[in-house]
Amino acid sequence: MLVVPAFQHPFAKPLAPFDDRVAMCELAMRPLRDVEISRVEEELGGESRTLRTLEHLASQHPDWHLRIVIGADVVAEAPRWFGFDAIARLAPPIVVARAGVEESKPGTPPIPDVSSTQVRAAIARGAWDEVAPLVPRRVVEYARARNLYAAASRP
Repeated sequence: MLVVPAFQHPFAKPLAPFDDRVAMCELAMRPLRDVEISRVEEELGGESRTLRTLEHLASQHPDWHLRIVIGADVVAEAPRWFGFDAIARLAPPIVVARAGVEESKPGTPPIPDVSSTQVRAAIARGAWDEVAPLVPRRVVEYARARNLYAAASRP
């Protein structure tokens, strides 16, 4: 599995520094076998677009059979994605259930009911006790040590 942090949000959403987000992905995924964190979007530069990234990966690795993993909560947003039909042809989606989302398949265990927005808001309030059960300990320690997402550190 390839985990690809966005380099630059296409709608200018403020993000923590790319190197920090890569490091947190590495810390979060460390216990999992066969998971690689990719800096491909940094190599491509500019705005992150899923279609552009997938096209690049397909051209660099023609022997790969690409799939994209998305949460059921994203399915409703898919028509607004740039080139989603092409994305789905190039890397057929694997839809992961999300708690409270009707598009989730019955009987499929949902991924934990947590959102990055919820985590960032808790950190900005200094509510580390709320974050601890939602995020791997090493990631929490990293974010706290670097003062990431704290209200004072926002641009």
